[in-house]
Amino acid sequence: MNNIEEILWNYIDGNCTPDEQKAIGALIEQDEAYRAKYAELLLLNKEFSAIELDEPPMAFTYNVMEGIRAEQASVPLKATVNKRIIWGIAIFFVVTISVMLVFAFASMKWSAPGVNVNLPVHLNLRMPSVSSSTTKMIIEGFVFFDAILALYLLDAYLRKKIAAKHV
Repeated sequence: MNNIEEILWNYIDGNCTPDEQKAIGALIEQDEAYRAKYAELLLLNKEFSAIELDEPPMAFTYNVMEGIRAEQASVPLKATVNKRIIWGIAIFFVVTISVMLVFAFASMKWSAPGVNVNLPVHLNLRMPSVSSSTTKMIIEGFVFFDAILALYLLDAYLRKKIAAKHV
């Protein structure tokens, strides 16, 4: 678009200041090139205003929203985890905690004042000797980690169960 057309379109659309409108009106009256272009653009503007605007179909918004919903539904929410790996980790920790409990209960003295308890099976199990503070700290850390992990797995299991009820 050249400069004359831009000026005339601004004049036709009313996007000029009043001073510019007077100046452009004088140019149209005095200059034959401006007058011819102005007449051509006015005719084109009338044709544009006569054209009917296309309207979207009645269900356009619904169709767009369904398309978005279908796009989001096709994307998986999170990667699947192999259940055997989870079961393997859980079994490892259950066995570890069970062995530690057996050691703890086997090393306890099961007698009380006035009560004589005779256990038919005497387990001669002993915990490994923990002499240095570093080894003791490692064992305590391991037990603490096991307890936290067990609570985390229990929480995840319960949350999944609750979410399954709501869906």
